[in-house]
Amino acid sequence: MTDTSLIFESGAASDVGKVRKVNEDSFLVRAGSGLWCVSDGMGGHEAGRLASTMIVEALSTVEPQEAAAGLLSECDRRLSVVNHRLRRIASDRNYEVVGATVVVLLIHGHSYACLWSGDSRIYRVRGGALTQLTRDHSEAEELVQRGIMTREEVKHWPRRNVITRAIGVADLPEVEIVNGSVEPGDSYVLCSDGLTNHVADPEIASIVAEFDVQTACDRLVALTLERGAKDNVTVVVARAQRREPTLIDPGGAAKANWDVGA
Repeated sequence: MTDTSLIFESGAASDVGKVRKVNEDSFLVRAGSGLWCVSDGMGGHEAGRLASTMIVEALSTVEPQEAAAGLLSECDRRLSVVNHRLRRIASDRNYEVVGATVVVLLIHGHSYACLWSGDSRIYRVRGGALTQLTRDHSEAEELVQRGIMTREEVKHWPRRNVITRAIGVADLPEVEIVNGSVEPGDSYVLCSDGLTNHVADPEIASIVAEFDVQTACDRLVALTLERGAKDNVTVVVARAQRREPTLIDPGGAAKANWDVGA
């Protein structure tokens, strides 16, 4: 039996922007482990940079796993450990908060899982069409979901950047998870809100569909800088490509089971 296994091309770009003095974004690309991450720090006093760096460093130690559930469990465990450490640092240094948003893309076989906390995002571009896989953990998104304000109205709302979840802000991390299937040609875009505050979804879709992964990252960051880049901006793109068919076990291409209780 043959299986069209997938390989992933990855690109990444990050910039401090036009206003901030410190880049508090961090990112991770570990295609061999099926893991990509973007984290956007918060807290001031360079605490945000510390928080995002600690999250990325913790996730960088995740090794390839035989089962999808194992990969998910390892990431979840490391985020819990980092959350505890950030809470302790904030207490020791008398900071109000030391935290960071995080989005993590996990790939196992022909399946993906997205883990996130905060308003950094993961998009998928498939056949030129863009889908936002994550849902912002923000006051603005809650108002939209409740029908109180429209998406156009919240763009001008003074509290549009106030987030409701992040690693390090609560005693236990609040992480949301979604999963689905990967198809050859799919591109996954991980980004901090520094990108989405300046670049519209159709523009993201067009650039990612047209260019190779590294060029797409570079162009998205450059476009953000052209438009003022009021925040740090980070973009990671991972694209699924077909590998030459090889003989495998008949069950090898089965959909991954992300249930850690399985």
